[in-house]
Amino acid sequence: MTVAIHPTSENDENEGYWVEPAAESREAAATVEVAETSETGQAAETSETPEASETADAPVSEVPEVSGVHEAVALDAREFGAYARTGGWAFALKVARSVRPGGQAAGETPKVSAKEFALLAGCSPDRIMRYYKAWDMAADDGLVPQFEALVPGVDIDLPEADVWLSYYSSRNSATSVRGTAIAAAAEAEGIRPTKALEVAENPTALRAAILADPSTAQAARAALLDRLREDPSLQAELARDVVRTEELKKAVATENRSADRIGYVRQIVDSGQVKTPAGQTIDAPAELRAEAERHLSLLDELDEDENPGEWAAEAYDTVKSLVAEAVEADPELRVQERRTKFYSSLQKATKVFEELTLDDADDLDDIYENDMLDQLVALQQALTSCIETLRKASTPTATTED
Repeated sequence: MTVAIHPTSENDENEGYWVEPAAESREAAATVEVAETSETGQAAETSETPEASETADAPVSEVPEVSGVHEAVALDAREFGAYARTGGWAFALKVARSVRPGGQAAGETPKVSAKEFALLAGCSPDRIMRYYKAWDMAADDGLVPQFEALVPGVDIDLPEADVWLSYYSSRNSATSVRGTAIAAAAEAEGIRPTKALEVAENPTALRAAILADPSTAQAARAALLDRLREDPSLQAELARDVVRTEELKKAVATENRSADRIGYVRQIVDSGQVKTPAGQTIDAPAELRAEAERHLSLLDELDEDENPGEWAAEAYDTVKSLVAEAVEADPELRVQERRTKFYSSLQKATKVFEELTLDDADDLDDIYENDMLDQLVALQQALTSCIETLRKASTPTATTED
């Protein structure tokens, strides 16, 4: 068909274009037919023009023809079906076939830049580029054709909708280093990256969920512990938080005490030996070891959310009592225990007294108080009494040797 400038056109939409008279007649006839149909309440059947078929996202052959349906309704249905089958691919195709690839000059193709396309679409260039990048990644995987193979206005077969979210992210943060790391972690956990990115972008919502929901708090705690193993900076920050919070300090002390008690019982089961109150390491009697195994099995069967504190205290007290009974039941072991305890106390006292020096005697007058001398005199008397008692105990031995 010949196209020429219409010298007398007054229609802005058709300005500068000549319209074939026959086409004008057909359009007028169609207008009259639609008007008559609307007046009588009867549906008019009209044939789809080539121009209309080119704007549809899905080929007409894929959608069954239904007589008596208004063309606008049918067009909506076809477009909905295309989106239902392909998801975001239908929109990505419009971007991919109309936006000029990077490095391609404007004069080489009718395609436009992402900025120009966004202006025509009435949305932001960032949104256009998210669709563009999703298509680019899919093209690299061989799922869709490269940009250069696409022609504006020409439809192609598209992938299924369920794979769209594997390539597209509706958030700008997904393209950052932080967003990439979050997306990778989400994929490793078997969830959609968009879900993880949504949580990361709403820390206030995350805080609210943790405060209100125990299960969310437990999930956050488990994740934080996993992160702590590989993040020394976070370890230091959390340690400082614990030290500065009195309630946490007490809780940590309580848990350490429980852990030490459980460790004491477990060591008896694993090694078959036990430490006495004086610090001796002896072989655990069979009864003691059996009781330790019983308590340890109860501790190991506790659920993760159960507090082992009371169970640990009971196990520790029971085992300590059996250790004391075992020491008292063996005369030789009982004597050795008392001797070990005495030596331990003597060594501690000696170390403390050695640290008590008067090397800085120059200012002794300034620090002197009568109470200091009184306590030293009392200590001397105690030492003298202890020495005399030991000498009396050694006298029979000396006489026997003579």
